[in-house]
Amino acid sequence: MKTEIIPVGTEILLGNIVDTDSSFLANQLSMVGMDLHYISTVGDNEDRLVDTLRRAWDRADVIIVTGGLGPTEDDITREAIARLVDEELTTDQKVWDELQRLLGRYPGGIPKSNMRQASVIPSAEVMQNRIGTAPGWWIEKDEHIIVALPGPPAEMKLMWEESVLPRMREKVERATILSRTIKTFRLAEAKVEELVAPLSRLSNPTLATYIHPDGVYLRITAKAATEEEALRIISSSEEEVRRALSAHIWGMDNDTLGHVVSRLLKARNLSLATMESSTDGYLCSAIADCTESPAVFAGGLLAGNLRAKVALGVDESIFERHGEESPEVARAMAEVARTQLRADLGLSVSCAMDSDSNSGDAFICLDEDGSSRVFSHRLRGDRARMRQRAVFAALFDLRGVLLEEVQCT
Repeated sequence: MKTEIIPVGTEILLGNIVDTDSSFLANQLSMVGMDLHYISTVGDNEDRLVDTLRRAWDRADVIIVTGGLGPTEDDITREAIARLVDEELTTDQKVWDELQRLLGRYPGGIPKSNMRQASVIPSAEVMQNRIGTAPGWWIEKDEHIIVALPGPPAEMKLMWEESVLPRMREKVERATILSRTIKTFRLAEAKVEELVAPLSRLSNPTLATYIHPDGVYLRITAKAATEEEALRIISSSEEEVRRALSAHIWGMDNDTLGHVVSRLLKARNLSLATMESSTDGYLCSAIADCTESPAVFAGGLLAGNLRAKVALGVDESIFERHGEESPEVARAMAEVARTQLRADLGLSVSCAMDSDSNSGDAFICLDEDGSSRVFSHRLRGDRARMRQRAVFAALFDLRGVLLEEVQCT
């Protein structure tokens, strides 16, 4: 079944909110075996929404609309769908009674505008919203299905899981679409595509690459009658992908580099401390934002300038001999982090950014019992991108060292 998602809201087009509803639904549709062909975002304009719905009607079997079901004048999803299917909106007394019961709990009386949320067309089945005031719609007409869901993510997800997903499973000829994402670092997107070129010619599974701040991701997608068969198809291709990309692979699916290194540290019963400059605390945040971090992360030191580094314990004479950012400074920072925070390992990141170009050097050091390893990387991009890349490079280097030590034991 060909499907189109239509998120409604000017706030999405303005970038004021991120459309997480479409991401959730896209994932859900693939698991049901429905083919999503378009996501068409439209603002709070009834004529444009009707036009978008008509185009979706011409090219999709199932249309899922999110948002625009509230009580205000700019909530125009009900009116637009009514125009699409040429039906009249009327107040459903049962829905209005339920809304009054819900809204009666709040002080100040019930706004008359909320009556709009009880408006229904004859072909719509009302879906209950257990945690909000906006009911949803399920419509079947002329071999099409239209589903209208509330925009707030928690309300949308609950209504999807309780009222929509079971019915969709009944409608769809059973098929399963599964994906697995393999994450790489220090390979260009073109190089990843070149290395897996023989697999790219396959129709099932399909391969797709895309760039992320922490590397190039390769997504393997398979379609089959059962989940077991889809997994088998993915696994056979994954083995070839792993052979082709080998040491550049650092994780898969929902992994982050912070999670990967935290798990390795926990497996070796090691603690880590960090010290960073020119990265705005991003290294500390990447590690701390992991469920394993309380067991392995002693803490992080952030130095905004040379005086801060000295105050934290870096010998001032190192700067006089080697400059403010250098491999030697990175080595001293890693040792300070380890000793000051009493950790087994100290990891530092120190960045020297060129003032006349979007490039610079990242100096990374891992210190263990006074024995240190320094890594230097030439990075390109604006300040925000260089900060991210330097931190991801540090985590990737740390991962490599931890894996080496595991293999040697």
